[in-house]
Amino acid sequence: MTARRRVLLSAYQCGPGEGSVSQIGWEWFSRLAEHSAVTLVTHIRNQQVLSAQRLPAADAQIVYVDTEAFAGPLYRLASRLFPRSQHAVFLISSLDFFVFDRQAVRLLVRMQKQGRQWDLVHCVTPVSPIASPTLHRLGLPVLLGPWNGGLPSPSTFPEFMKQDSAWLYPVRNLGRIAEFVNRGIADSAMILTATDATRNSIPEPYRNKCHRMLENGVDLSVFRAMPWPSPPKVENLLRVVFVGRLVPFKGVSMLLDAVKTISGSIPVELVIIGEGPERAQLEAHAAALELSPPVRFQGNRTLSDVSAAIRAAHIFCLPSVRESGGAVLLEAMASGRPVVAVRYGGPAELVTDDVGRAIAPVGREYVIQELSKTLRDVAERPEVWRLKGLAGRKRSEQEFSWDAKIAQALLLYERLIHQNQPLPGTQPTGSLTIVEPAESDLQIQ
Repeated sequence: MTARRRVLLSAYQCGPGEGSVSQIGWEWFSRLAEHSAVTLVTHIRNQQVLSAQRLPAADAQIVYVDTEAFAGPLYRLASRLFPRSQHAVFLISSLDFFVFDRQAVRLLVRMQKQGRQWDLVHCVTPVSPIASPTLHRLGLPVLLGPWNGGLPSPSTFPEFMKQDSAWLYPVRNLGRIAEFVNRGIADSAMILTATDATRNSIPEPYRNKCHRMLENGVDLSVFRAMPWPSPPKVENLLRVVFVGRLVPFKGVSMLLDAVKTISGSIPVELVIIGEGPERAQLEAHAAALELSPPVRFQGNRTLSDVSAAIRAAHIFCLPSVRESGGAVLLEAMASGRPVVAVRYGGPAELVTDDVGRAIAPVGREYVIQELSKTLRDVAERPEVWRLKGLAGRKRSEQEFSWDAKIAQALLLYERLIHQNQPLPGTQPTGSLTIVEPAESDLQIQ
């Protein structure tokens, strides 16, 4: 019987139901453990939710790194400074990753000295190119990503960028300084990049290391394809759903205005799932528009609830003007629903005419106009849009499932491990002597 590969999985954010990036970390850990002996290194803040789960395999292990003395005050400060901009809070809070990474290296080097061995390191979260880790210092091949991000701010939506504290976005350039110090990209074996923008954000000398892979996947057992609801003309109601954080750049206010435009001739039910600092303003805007039937704000929901809400709709709308990825688009396509989005960032590479429509990022009024036209077209030509939904499901099965992603990763692991085999009589390079941490610093589940 072939021995299972020993994978060291670094996931700063990791936990089921704890947000999209944390869910990515959990999917990698739980699914990889079916095929490999996985050691997960993650932040101590994830311990409660992870301890509530069964370890996915008998040889799986979790190492927790505690940097709360730095991370907690940093997050609270960012939240007070930018109460309406979750992206700004994220950018500032991300500085804790570099403290986490340094502490993780110290703990893992100590484990190596005690005899623990791994074949490869895979850093899956954060999913941002600003995250330059130092785990190459363990002397193992390091796989970074899948990363998304590196997306410039659109110039055609200044009102949204102002609300989202876009002036703070250059903080991302600190990642270049971190890379100069840490050499995480330079000394990695391979970098998985989700979009063209992400690849272009990698320093040019290292772009030959890039391999294309979306940062997210979709669980086809949760997001199942079901028959379309009765066509809008039959039930006299067009059902539309949005899922995402309620922040300015998600463009929900444009969707509300578009629904108002057509509501006089086509009754529209709009369901909005998600929370965020813009919820109160959006609810007030919806009330002022006097939509009938009224918009339903449902807050955060479980994945199964989200899946059910998408299946109950005729179309999924994500009018985000600055979306690096677009995981919810994958979930909607997997559910057999056509999708409409703004053609910028991740959605520009996911949404094609065969699965929905991508609206040019010309500006607010143009997007409202085109959203209105699209929703009206769904009501008038339901069979065309039903077929787009079926095409989205087929594409999800072929390209976007977690099973397909894990299978691809396992092939990449083998390639990198064999490339890293030392010649007889030689030793791998990249080791680092570090002062051992205190016994209390190491927590293992």
